[in-house]
Amino acid sequence: MKRRAARIKIKNIYPEIEGGRYPVKTEFDRLFRVSADIHRGRKIRVSLKYRRKYGPSARWRGVGMLPREYPRWEGEINFPSAAVYLMKIEVFSLSGSGEKLASSRESEVMVESPRARYAAWYEMFHRSQGKIPGKSATFKDMRARLSDIAKMGFDVIYLPPIHPIGRTNRKGPNNSLKAAPGDPGSPWSVGNEFGGHKAVHPDLGTIDDFRKFVAAAGKKGMDVVLDFTSNCSPDHPWIKEHPDWFFRNPDGTIRYAENPPKKYEDVCPLNLEPEDREEQWNELKSIFTFWIENGVKGFRIDNPHTKPTGFWEWLIREIKADHPEVYMLSEAFTNYDKLEELARVGFSQSYSYFTWRDGKNELLEYFLKLTGSYLKEFLRANLFTNTPDILPVIIQKGGKPAFQLRIVLAATLSSVYGMYNGYELLENEVLPGKKEDYLDSEKYEYKVRDWNKPGNIKDYISRLNRIRRENPALHYYDNLRFYNSTDDNILFYGKKSPDGENVILIAVNLDPFASHTGRVTVPVEEFGLDSDEEYRVRELLTGTVWNWQGRENYITLAPARNPAAVMRLEKKE
Repeated sequence: MKRRAARIKIKNIYPEIEGGRYPVKTEFDRLFRVSADIHRGRKIRVSLKYRRKYGPSARWRGVGMLPREYPRWEGEINFPSAAVYLMKIEVFSLSGSGEKLASSRESEVMVESPRARYAAWYEMFHRSQGKIPGKSATFKDMRARLSDIAKMGFDVIYLPPIHPIGRTNRKGPNNSLKAAPGDPGSPWSVGNEFGGHKAVHPDLGTIDDFRKFVAAAGKKGMDVVLDFTSNCSPDHPWIKEHPDWFFRNPDGTIRYAENPPKKYEDVCPLNLEPEDREEQWNELKSIFTFWIENGVKGFRIDNPHTKPTGFWEWLIREIKADHPEVYMLSEAFTNYDKLEELARVGFSQSYSYFTWRDGKNELLEYFLKLTGSYLKEFLRANLFTNTPDILPVIIQKGGKPAFQLRIVLAATLSSVYGMYNGYELLENEVLPGKKEDYLDSEKYEYKVRDWNKPGNIKDYISRLNRIRRENPALHYYDNLRFYNSTDDNILFYGKKSPDGENVILIAVNLDPFASHTGRVTVPVEEFGLDSDEEYRVRELLTGTVWNWQGRENYITLAPARNPAAVMRLEKKE
């Protein structure tokens, strides 16, 4: 009796999220590596197939996979552009008819622009970029600031909502419940008689003025990202046009928003599960399309964790089908499972708990999880040093060294980071009685700043961003490695470029009040050096060069001089 050939099985495909339920993410400027276990009892050929999910050029293409240590096979795809792709593995016989012996299920790969992985974000609070006290800046005033921001080396200008602001329950200075005449209110309370989410606040200018601002930023190499909040003021046109789109109190009045312990009496949250859900969701999608057509490259989504995850999954897929280059940042300061869930369904980037992580052990634990596990295949943490809502305690108390060490951590632990304007001026006055609220926040009033105020760290930020641009190792997210330091206040880590030619070592003194010296361990064998070989490390923030030898070396970091060292490893000639 003829023995039946054993069935070919394809197992342990990597990367893959929950058996292909969710897309993995990559960028079109890097090779995408796929591996799988293929148990076989005959000679076979393995092909890694891929095609665009949407639009033209949707035919399958293939690259060969190569055998490694049995039963592992590996292959690489060089995706040509941003798009959502389908991927599968097929196995063919090398004898006889070359029949197909097995095929894996199709899974998705969300291929994005490199900006989704590598960028420095500058949160520019639009209303306070002018020079006249008590008056809003305009888009023209904002254009005048672009050169200063570009000189600091930022790639992305992120704007809070630019729409008309409600008048009912408008907040006054420092989030007070009553606004005086002339108080501008919170930009996150969207909508009045001038329009809603597709309108521009008349104080800022017109939609044409906005387009000119976007074009001016683009000429300086910067994208413009816009805040999207689904919240509405009680004066939003939808209140009358679509009253069923809002939550109601038992007495029939519209419910205002809460994100305990904070209350937002000037904001009415949308109910994203109304009877006419399809109409509502398509209207919300049209808001994104409108701003994309006006030059916006990405969106920061306000409080996505308070809305149904299914909506974001649908919306992101809809947007990516027509505009795959657009990236989205999830502002989900919430429980970790929800943050991860939102990243799985398609958000390009996520806010993170970095903003509150100050100690060595908690930083190690957190970033080993983010960049050293399966999470790196779909969750990119955009590390913000501060936000209009968050003035971290360490920079309230730690002075200039705290500002410096925190921005070095943000800019080097991740390949994508951000800061809220005023950080460069060392703004750190907290609202009395509050833990981390800014005093006299521009969320509720106008502000005029001297952007060249003495003591600023603009040059420091410029050098840091220049270092990021000039060193490819810092362009990547998942290449972070931690190394040993004997001092509990010195965090020591590094990154290596994909070709191995660029190695960056970073040491940060986490204590802004005292100097620390520690013995640090450099894994020289991983960098092509002998265990006792001499080499140079060039400290790029100051230009200092140190001669080191072997694995064990000492470093001293003094807050007043150098709270952090960003070093390039260089072999001696």
